[in-house]
Amino acid sequence: MLQSEIKSSFVELGNFLGQFSEEGNVKVASVLQNDLFFDEFANLIELSQSHNGWFTPEQVQFSVQSWAKALTEDNLNQWLSNYDFSKTEPKKTGLILAGNIPLVGFHDFLSVLISGHDVLVKTSSNDQHLLKFLAKYLIAIQPELNSKITFVEGKLEGFDAVIATGSNNTARYFEYYFKDKPSIIRKNRNSVAVLDGTETHEDLVGLGEDIFRYFGLGCRNVSKLFVPKGYNFDNFFKAMYEFREVIQYEKYANNYDYNKAVFLMSNFQLLDNEFMTIKEDSSYSSPISSVFYEFYDNLNEVNSRLNNDLEQIQCIVSNNLIENSVSFGQTQQPKLWDYADNVDTLSFLSKI
Repeated sequence: MLQSEIKSSFVELGNFLGQFSEEGNVKVASVLQNDLFFDEFANLIELSQSHNGWFTPEQVQFSVQSWAKALTEDNLNQWLSNYDFSKTEPKKTGLILAGNIPLVGFHDFLSVLISGHDVLVKTSSNDQHLLKFLAKYLIAIQPELNSKITFVEGKLEGFDAVIATGSNNTARYFEYYFKDKPSIIRKNRNSVAVLDGTETHEDLVGLGEDIFRYFGLGCRNVSKLFVPKGYNFDNFFKAMYEFREVIQYEKYANNYDYNKAVFLMSNFQLLDNEFMTIKEDSSYSSPISSVFYEFYDNLNEVNSRLNNDLEQIQCIVSNNLIENSVSFGQTQQPKLWDYADNVDTLSFLSKI
């Protein structure tokens, strides 16, 4: 298949996804295959929480809208402009996907196909339905894709290269099992925010989006704050109040109650607003409903710390306090060229 044909299919998929949002589903007559797929996808979004309790309709719709915005011809052209796949010989590329947030593996799926390779997909048990549906839509748009997309139920076999995402523990297994194949192995990562006290209310509300989107389950969710010594958290908590309804979700509330109780029984000092806790801690990975924080004396020490811990960090959020940081409220809307773990997936796929 020509790359232009595959790209066109993903543009059409973007048009399809653009019909579904938190504000409501709007059927657009010009979207291809709507009669077959529109109602079914609307129902799938509503049923997603029955498949995974964290996948509320609102969270799935946010993910869908993010991909609708990304899958435009301009974005795809800009992304692909630095690569040449004209001489690509299709290889079977295996994907072992995570399932912590809706469609978390879609970028890898897109990358393999857009680079001309065939994809073997092993989905997570926590996110089995959404990607399969989108693949079915793509095949309806471009039937030749049917031979390039395979979903694997059992052991992943017969692949030439692999991209696998998992915990630090499973990564060790992946590294051993795939040692003889070209691979990208992704481990646990967390995102941090660096504050200096000059942030506006709007900045801090954006930070709340970075913390609470997907209930904090993603590697791009902020789980750790760096704040100057003497930092007053009053404005931070005022902004977080915008997200108070998160406690209405039973799974989140259960985690809040449990983790708060564990902290208190351990005699940890907490700041609490009845739907989140913040705790002074040097770790990056905080439990659901909690954010860790750490004081700093100067930004140079924060820069040094983050540089030393690069392999643990996914995103850094700030008002340009740290080089290459992400703006507040933007962590869950990466561009196509914002690669997970800063590993260029298309460059990897161009060399297998």
